Parts: sequence; structure tokens; C-alpha cells
Amino acid sequence: MDAMDTVHGAAGSSGGPLYRPLVPCRPLGVSRLYSVHYFEYAGSYAFAGERHDFWELVYVDKGSLQVTAGERVCRIPQGQAIFHAPGEFHALSAAGVAPDLVVVGFACDGSAMEFFRGRTVSVRAEERALLARIVAESAAAFSTPLNDPATAELRRREGQAFGSEQLLCAALEELLIRLIRREAGPRSAAARRKDSPGTLEQVTAYLERRVDRPLTLEQICRDNLVGRSQLQKLFHTHTGGGVMTYFGRLKIQAARRQIREGRLNFTQIAAGLGFQSVHYFSRRFRLETGMSPSEYARSVKMLSDYAGIEPDDYANNVHNRLFPFRADPPTIGDTPADFTAEAPAELDNL
Repeated sequence: MDAMDTVHGAAGSSGGPLYRPLVPCRPLGVSRLYSVHYFEYAGSYAFAGERHDFWELVYVDKGSLQVTAGERVCRIPQGQAIFHAPGEFHALSAAGVAPDLVVVGFACDGSAMEFFRGRTVSVRAEERALLARIVAESAAAFSTPLNDPATAELRRREGQAFGSEQLLCAALEELLIRLIRREAGPRSAAARRKDSPGTLEQVTAYLERRVDRPLTLEQICRDNLVGRSQLQKLFHTHTGGGVMTYFGRLKIQAARRQIREGRLNFTQIAAGLGFQSVHYFSRRFRLETGMSPSEYARSVKMLSDYAGIEPDDYANNVHNRLFPFRADPPTIGDTPADFTAEAPAELDNL
């Protein structure tokens, strides 16, 4: 019996059992953070490449990406992630569609990380939620802008929320563990059934295919054979907001991509996404992103030109965010029941 056992056993002096501690097995642990980014790039984006001595995770949130990893060249579509091992040369470029990317650079102790060497994985809903938490906790913990590609060092925010860095690392470790379990472990029949598209996946796919249309909640429920209250509860549980809030964000995300691609003007984008007027489109865009479409277009141009961005509170203010992860879940009343309703008389500055 070692000293630790003796101390714990002595606590049971009333004649109870002799307690022996178990040291939890930790097959991997994040020990250092190098970068956390959420990038929204133009369709012409290209990065010449680099190599470094830490792991890097690149997740394609929207669009698609062509990646050179060592001697491999592969295309990473929306919803997939690629891991770059320490020392691996990697370069990337947009693959026809303006990409939105989450990039996390980190050091992780443990031989289990070898699982990710040269690996591309699909990212599912619960894993996307962990990525969202990583980005949100990074915004709370660091003053370094999330969208500055020249960032070489994370700087702690003055008065950061208690435990932000630990929660960030915990979310990253959980993401890694979940991916290893799913990809490497045996799959039961129940697990395969769970992987099949459910109501949430069915409805989100339905909305993505119809992002250019004016839909109502009644239409969505009818076409997907699901009750209104059931669907609202499902979306609030998994996305933090109602169905129409989610649909509205899809429209604004599509608008951001189209602005970055630069082929359409704002009037054409608004009409193509089912908005009844360019003025209402501008109003909804400002509510979601904290800037007008014109301001956003200028910010994207600056980012694509690698202009320096000074770290300040505005850069990571979740109420004026450039990334689509909300820190505070919206309420049902955030978005009108019909997202395409006409705007009030006041006009936004385009």
C-alpha cells in the first residue's frame, strides 16, 4: 500500500471500508494553445503554405477547400475537417466557393494523437457544437482577433471569464475523444441507427436546399410532417433558437458567401435569397453581423488583402461578431415568424 492509499484509508477510522483512489486514465490532454480562428474568406482565397511543430485542425464550416498536406492533395467539403500533424507542410485554397473555416492550433500530449495523422473526418452535430464552444470560449478568453490570419500569439483578455481557457481545452479534448471513439471503435446496430438522418437533420437539409425561398413555419412543419411545438423544441435544444431564427441565419450566411464571391450586387443577393426588399435584407444583415452589407464587403476585402487588425474588445465582441456562433442563445422572439416579412419604413445604410 502506498502513502496515498494509507492517507485515504486512515480517513475510515470509524470502521468503514478502506478507500483506495483511482487515478483517472487520460489518453490525451491539450497542453498548449497556439491559435483559434474563424475565417470567412473570398472565393479567390489561397494560402501558400507553412509547417510548424504543433497540431492543427481545419474545419470547413461553409464552402469547400483544396488542401495540400505533405504529398497529398485533397478536397475538403463543407462539414469535414482535416488534421495536420506537427512538421507536416500544408497549404490551402478556396475550391470554387468562398469558404468559412475554423482553425485551431494546439499541442496535445499522448500517443493517441497518432490516430489523427493524415486523417480527414466528417463532423456531426454534437461535434459542431463543441467547435462552436471552442470559438465562443476563445472570444471570451482572448483579445486576439479571431479573423486575423497573421496572429502568431494568443493574448489573454483582461478580466477574462473564469475558467475560459480550461473550458476551451476541455471542449477540444472532448472533440478529439469523440472523433476517435466514433472512427476507431466498433459500431453497434444502435449506433448505426443513431447515425441515420433524424428529424433535425432532415429539416436542416430541407432549409439549406430552400435558402433562396420565402418559407413560413407552417410550410416547414407541413412539408416535413412534424408538429410546430415539437420542431421548435428540437431546434431550441440543438441550436439555441427557433426554426425561423436558424433559417434566417442560413440566409445571412449565404449572403456573406455571395458578397465575398463578388459576382452579385446587394439587390440581386437580396432578391435571390427571398427578401422582399434590399432594405429589409440590409436590416437583417446588420442585426446578425453587426455591420451593413457594404461594411462587411469592405472588411472581407481587407481580410483577403491580409490587412492587419488591431486586437481590441470590438474584434471579439459577440454582439458585433464576424463569426456565426452566438454566445447567448436567442429567444423565440428574435426573428419574425415569417423571415421574409417587409421591413419597417426606416432604411439601413447600405
